[in-house]
Amino acid sequence: MHTEGDRWVCRSCENEEPRNSQAEAAMSTQDRQRDDGAPAVADATQGSAETMEAPCPAEDCDSDRASSEMMPKPGGSYEVRLFTCVECGYKWRET
Repeated sequence: MHTEGDRWVCRSCENEEPRNSQAEAAMSTQDRQRDDGAPAVADATQGSAETMEAPCPAEDCDSDRASSEMMPKPGGSYEVRLFTCVECGYKWRET
């Protein structure tokens, strides 16, 4: 987000929020973080992953929904899909 006058504006979605001088005064900058006055923003993808139909392989779970993410395979030239059950949190990879 960046400031435009008395508003914060998101660079990717154009969302606008009013500035809050008290909240901005309480912000701090960490090592290697650029201090452009932007407020801390939660990762928009965290906790909001899309789910897909994928039966959980855990013995005590009968869920058929899981979230997935692609991760690079260490030392390899391709990615592997990792699944997480939305009910029990069991994790597995695509075979």
